[in-house]
Amino acid sequence: MPPLTMIKPLAHVMFMSKGLKMPTSEWQQPAGDAAPQYARMLGFDTKIPSIDAGIPLFIPANPQNMHHMDSKAKVGQAWRDFMDAACDAIAYGLIQWKMQAKFQNFIINGPSVMGPPGCLDGPDIESFIKNAPTFAQFQPKDGAKKLCDAVAAGTAKCLKNWQQMVTCPGLPLYPAFAAFPGPMAPPMPCIPMPIIAYVSGMVAALMGPMQLQQEMINAYDGGMKQKDKDKQHEAAFLGIATAASLAFAMWMPQQQVMLVMGKGQIPTFAPPYVPVGPVVAGDNLATPGHAIA
Repeated sequence: MPPLTMIKPLAHVMFMSKGLKMPTSEWQQPAGDAAPQYARMLGFDTKIPSIDAGIPLFIPANPQNMHHMDSKAKVGQAWRDFMDAACDAIAYGLIQWKMQAKFQNFIINGPSVMGPPGCLDGPDIESFIKNAPTFAQFQPKDGAKKLCDAVAAGTAKCLKNWQQMVTCPGLPLYPAFAAFPGPMAPPMPCIPMPIIAYVSGMVAALMGPMQLQQEMINAYDGGMKQKDKDKQHEAAFLGIATAASLAFAMWMPQQQVMLVMGKGQIPTFAPPYVPVGPVVAGDNLATPGHAIA
């Protein structure tokens, strides 16, 4: 069961690339009569600032101001913690999805299988991500909870868009059904095939960070957007979306679809003259667990 391999430092780097300052853009360097007093204050300030424990996400508005250095380290750490928790929450949500996902409505003719758009069915992962253990620490805080909800809703929508367009484009999943010795082929498992072979016209919804980020932004609370003048939430969503999209791109070729039980009639079976025949218009058993391997 390959999990999502989240490269969390990539999320931090994408946030840093936005070049956001701390304090926010609303802060202005004192000028005029206040400038000398401000300069004297810096000269007597003996505060030891906090040090960034990882990739620095913010640029201090004034590197000589120890309070600016302190705030950029503390606020940066808070965003790093959130992005790391979000990456783990998405991975947790996909594990829950995989245990319930199933393929349905297969049309089996001989060894090949056709599956219409929507042949992959799975649960909505929004609630799984929201209730992920790593998000528990953010739930009591209203502002942080809304960030968590936006990540969950945006990711769930992109996964659903991809899932609804998944098809089976004639894959040779049942070699034995090309010439089966009987009037009916009993339920037999398909040969393993990576899930990326089941093509989807919306694969970019998961492998494209811009679309994933935009869905998170769309799901974010409007009032919180207005309060965030520097759009720090957009930088965080970009970091999470970049790490998640790369993880999905690595997961799809690894995730094997297995144990899809196919069956069907062999109308040309007529022993002793025709002892074998192909399955015609067969179908499959839609039971959960096809992506659990």
